Amino acid sequence: MLVLAAAWQAFSAYLALPWMRDLARLTDWPVALLVVAGIALIPGSVNAFLVAGLALDRRPRFRSGAPSPPVTILIAAYNERDFVGETLDSIAQQTYAAAVEVLVIDDGSTDQMCDIVHDRIASGLRPPNQSLRLIVMPVNGGKARALNAGLAQAAHELVVTVDADSLLYAHALARLVINQQCSPIGTAATAGTVLVRNSRKNLLTKMQEWDYFLGIAVVKRVQSLLQGTLVAQGAFSVYRRQALLEVGGWQEVVGEDIVLTWALLERGYRIGYAENAFVFTNVPETYGAYYRQRKRWSRGLIEAFKRHPRIMFHWHLNTPFIFLNLMFPYLDAIYLLVFLPGVVAALFFHFYAIVGLTTLLVLPLSMACNFAMYQRQFVIFHRSGLKVRRNHAGAILFTLMYQLLLAPASVMGYLSEMARLRKSW
Repeated sequence: MLVLAAAWQAFSAYLALPWMRDLARLTDWPVALLVVAGIALIPGSVNAFLVAGLALDRRPRFRSGAPSPPVTILIAAYNERDFVGETLDSIAQQTYAAAVEVLVIDDGSTDQMCDIVHDRIASGLRPPNQSLRLIVMPVNGGKARALNAGLAQAAHELVVTVDADSLLYAHALARLVINQQCSPIGTAATAGTVLVRNSRKNLLTKMQEWDYFLGIAVVKRVQSLLQGTLVAQGAFSVYRRQALLEVGGWQEVVGEDIVLTWALLERGYRIGYAENAFVFTNVPETYGAYYRQRKRWSRGLIEAFKRHPRIMFHWHLNTPFIFLNLMFPYLDAIYLLVFLPGVVAALFFHFYAIVGLTTLLVLPLSMACNFAMYQRQFVIFHRSGLKVRRNHAGAILFTLMYQLLLAPASVMGYLSEMARLRKSW
């Protein structure tokens, strides 16, 4: 994988020499290298790396013959009256042989969410192996504090986190746990596959459907091939309780899931990925909500580096992804401050030093990468009885302009954490 990425890097650098020379005449060589690397060379190498990873990945299909272990499910919820009932119903519909303890932690909600949970408890419409309990926090203290309160009362060694607005697909819980149980020794957690539930709402959610389906899921898959998924997301992941206690549980930060994951990786644990354990979650439906969410995510990345800088010096197979994450602020800034003005200059002022015909050479590899990711994800869906929705408009917009929506939020998230601005859940 690294060899292919390096070969593509050398080839694309050779092709980009005229572009860099033209740009260097206007500025100087260091600036030209920074600009061309950020716009084309590094993104191209990442795409080549992902394509190679997908081509080499021969993931085993876990079929555990051992009895399923008991699990505790933690649902930290704040003002989720409209969704928590359906989330609990989707858990009740799971086919799982062992005991399932479901703990809903109400983090000081003000919308009568507790009444919904009490109704589900009173109804008794759950499998005999499932129990449901409500833990009420006196005041809103944030997601990490709520999860830690649930962890303190968890009865079982395997702890699953589920967001309060998410629906578990058929057999999701069993598949997630099987992947954890059958993974190599030292696997402290396994991330499930999060997909978009409300994708048909508008163009923004249609684009996010492709982001989750192609971008996030495939990156996690390749990271797990390299023995270390970098984020066991809170929306749907399973953890070993002892490992959680060892790192002190969830920290009270904006990106509590990535900070926790990096704490585990820093101690030498492995993080897996269950490609066939699906949960459908609601994504933001307005750009304001999307902006705030992605700002939190990018801020969480900086928190992870600040709290666990030694992870960069613990060399493992997934180290290339660690350094790629380190370059995200640079790549997003180049896109926002250089590439987009370059597009405007080329289209309206016929100035092609920043964005010209050479830039188009990035597109074939990007298209090949997206096609390879689509093919692999299509097979996974087919095996699980799912169909890929027809979402042509979302696919086109995702390819052409999704980064335009993402970059401003990401850059502001990086700056917010560096400036230590106020944090909130």
